[in-house]
Amino acid sequence: MKYFTRQHNFVIFIALVFLVSCAETKTVEVTATAYNSVEAQTKKGDPVTAAWGDQLKPGMKAIAVSRDLLEEEGFEHNTKVKIEGFPGTYRVLDKMNKRWTKRIDIYMGNNVEEAKEFGKQEVAISWKVD
Repeated sequence: MKYFTRQHNFVIFIALVFLVSCAETKTVEVTATAYNSVEAQTKKGDPVTAAWGDQLKPGMKAIAVSRDLLEEEGFEHNTKVKIEGFPGTYRVLDKMNKRWTKRIDIYMGNNVEEAKEFGKQEVAISWKVD
């Protein structure tokens, strides 16, 4: 009976791993810009607090997204996103002004020169959809 129980548990484990890995990956082309923790680019009086209350710190892999991506693509606070040409995974921690559409803003800490050098680029972003 013990053998059956172990085998049964193993089959359940494999089935769960398969189900978790079956999440669909979605990819969209967006315009990407960069932003910094400076008052001229963020909230007056509090340049480090993002839309959901997260405290942004240099070195964080964070992005702000346009509100249409929240509504149409289902982005939420902490959605994990891969950005074409950038290593690692970024998290959605901020929202952009309502005037922007199909756009992300990549957080670049306090390095204003790096953000200016990045400029505006078209990139593909991907994320897992449940």
